[in-house]
Amino acid sequence: MKSRRLKQLGQGMTEYIIIVALIAISAIAVYNIFGDTVRGQVGDMAAELGGGDGIAAGAAGAGNANAEAAADYTLTDFQQDE
Repeated sequence: MKSRRLKQLGQGMTEYIIIVALIAISAIAVYNIFGDTVRGQVGDMAAELGGGDGIAAGAAGAGNANAEAAADYTLTDFQQDE
């Protein structure tokens, strides 16, 4: 009877570990997709907290984003940076 209860506790812990691993994998994937944007925003915030001006870097990033959004891409334009 007692060993059956221990198996159920182990099963719950295994499910918890699987859920935590899936969340970690998805967080890594999101960071890889949006990493440059997040890095730029964190850099701007750090500059502003340090007494600098983070608006100039953010404005340049917005200009680049608008130019990228206006560009017409096909699969032949795809390049993966590694």
